[in-house]
Amino acid sequence: MSSTQLSTLFLIFFIFSRCAPKEERAKIIYPVSNKADIVDTYFEKKVEDPYRWLENDTSTQTAEWIEAQNAITFAYLNSIPYREELKQRIQELVNYERFSSPSKQGDWYYYFRNDGLQNQSVLYRQKDLSSEGEVFLDPNTFSDDGTVALGQTSFSGDGKLFAYSVSVSGSDWREIFVMDTETRKKLDDKIEWAKFTSINWFKDGFFYAKFPKPKEGEKLSGVNRFGKIYYHKIGTPQEQDRLVIENPEDGDEFYGASITEDEKFLVISSSHGTSGNTLAFIDLHNDAWKVVKIIDNEDHDHRLIGSDGEDFFVVTNLNAPNNRLVRIKTSHPAPEHWEDIIPEAENVLSASTAGNKIFANYTVDARSRVFQYSYAGEQEKEIELPGIGSAFGFEGLKEDENIFYSFTSFTYPTSIFQYSIATGESTLFKGSEVSFEVNDFTTSQVFYESKDGTRVPMFIVHRKDVELDGNHPTLLYGYGGFNVSLTPSYSSRWAVWLDMGGIFALANIRGGGEYGKNWHKAGTKTQKQNVFDDFIAAAEYLIDQKYTSSQYLAIKGGSNGGLLVGACMTQRPDLYRVALPAVGVMDMLRYHRFTIGRAWAVDFGTSEDSKEMFDYLLGYSPYHNLKPNTAYPATLVTTADHDDRVVPAHSFKFSARLQEYHEGNSPVMIRIESKAGHGAGKPTDKYIEELADEYAFTWYNMDRMPDPVKQSL
Repeated sequence: MSSTQLSTLFLIFFIFSRCAPKEERAKIIYPVSNKADIVDTYFEKKVEDPYRWLENDTSTQTAEWIEAQNAITFAYLNSIPYREELKQRIQELVNYERFSSPSKQGDWYYYFRNDGLQNQSVLYRQKDLSSEGEVFLDPNTFSDDGTVALGQTSFSGDGKLFAYSVSVSGSDWREIFVMDTETRKKLDDKIEWAKFTSINWFKDGFFYAKFPKPKEGEKLSGVNRFGKIYYHKIGTPQEQDRLVIENPEDGDEFYGASITEDEKFLVISSSHGTSGNTLAFIDLHNDAWKVVKIIDNEDHDHRLIGSDGEDFFVVTNLNAPNNRLVRIKTSHPAPEHWEDIIPEAENVLSASTAGNKIFANYTVDARSRVFQYSYAGEQEKEIELPGIGSAFGFEGLKEDENIFYSFTSFTYPTSIFQYSIATGESTLFKGSEVSFEVNDFTTSQVFYESKDGTRVPMFIVHRKDVELDGNHPTLLYGYGGFNVSLTPSYSSRWAVWLDMGGIFALANIRGGGEYGKNWHKAGTKTQKQNVFDDFIAAAEYLIDQKYTSSQYLAIKGGSNGGLLVGACMTQRPDLYRVALPAVGVMDMLRYHRFTIGRAWAVDFGTSEDSKEMFDYLLGYSPYHNLKPNTAYPATLVTTADHDDRVVPAHSFKFSARLQEYHEGNSPVMIRIESKAGHGAGKPTDKYIEELADEYAFTWYNMDRMPDPVKQSL
């Protein structure tokens, strides 16, 4: 039977069952997922992998499986009575004007603007802050369906040339192009196979990072090795680009680069993973471009934020888990000569420079406090923020007298402020007008105990008049990895959930960076279970405090957060009604065998490291810990065909085994988006469609009707 015939049968089935009460809905019959007799041996232990064939993203068999899975999934989603009404309300909430902070480049101020429903934000410019903006580059013209997105952007020092990268269908691969800013004409220059790169201008060219061209059929899944930094001179073919740095003896090392504002030094970092990096620099005024080492081990994290003549300003966690800001003299760059400008404090530090000042942004219980410092490390003033939330920006040139920053919170749509460095005064530059009654909601921060007694913070957002009776649909979100901090921010994704009558909770679990390097490390490798325990404890807290119950609790996370959801739903399937794992890392034994997966080993470890590490990974790997004859939560796995960060094979294999083992009438499905990747650059219309599907699926399986739907009846 063809996939088209299957789709028709499933659609007929759902038309007859869509309005039935939950207890009367027929059990779903899933497409058959073939099994192969594949067994791996790790440290003398045999591990079956029957769905290995789904790792082949170019095979006809995999394509047919995807078509059959999407047929049943979309038939089910389209049968939900109020899905279209939800989609219309989501469009209303997403449809508001959004801006980025302006940036002065040459004679112009540049900024991004989205009128509300544009698939991609448009780059505008204006001569001064009071004049009318004009379109400089519109990524919506790159493709008819909005699936070609703008990536990195960079202007030459004089603002006369503009380099930008382009991503097709959400892939991490980039092509780089160059424009003349006066004529807005594209030059002939074109860079291919760039990946995880910045664009750093120097004289009449720029530095960038690339990997070798992948083999045929391996563009989206093949391992990326032997990364290099090149310099491209405008007007010359890529084949003539100057190689700056490589390591031909270690293909797993990859590089990043940044350049000082005066274009005198190129600062290079190298790493084998997502945390910990070496640091070196090149004096660009010396034609030999000799690499000078600053620190040559990857035990700590170091990031250049600015320079002062021959000195660098670097944020580091060397001897400072919460970070410190140091001055590094190029004449004596070794760590023993580093000078503290802003010593380590109780809270986690990030920093930036502008107007010959340093701006220290502290994360205080996952919220921002920002201070202005002199280059000598003297604290001059605290920036008065609009409230409790997250502030970003505070970057600019040394000549700037005014800079911009953005501020946001769960019920405070992102707004742009102009800041006077001399007076310390902030004035609203661009606000956001949303069709969401932000004043109807309140945000609280609570602290709860995890399994081992660790105190963990969580934000909870709900209507002011909510009664804690345990009957509220609640969405619990988390990430817990790679030193990433989750801080309060406005998102139409959360606004939609709240508008529907739900409660939203964000747990700042271990593995993130909210409390510095120690908090991060406490959720890595053989301590990864702490992350899952923290999330499970967050769910139990919400239930114990009568915000919700297991019948009305949904969990959601993406990427490493998808792993989080996958692990928690396999460890405690009884605790949640709905699970929404997105683009998740689900096979912990083989993740490092695809694209850039090996870089995650600093957080995860690999199945090849040791028997202890293998046993630990096998103990929580979502794919391997699904159990036969188990009732799992209603599950909607989401992934995309061009995800070359976390390859969709993770979600494919997990879903195939979940459907094989699941017992009960709750649906366990996978939604596979086409012409999309890990998330970056996803067009607005695809975002709206996916969100409508996730939330319709969630509320339908809670047997609840969202507020906007009830109000329309």
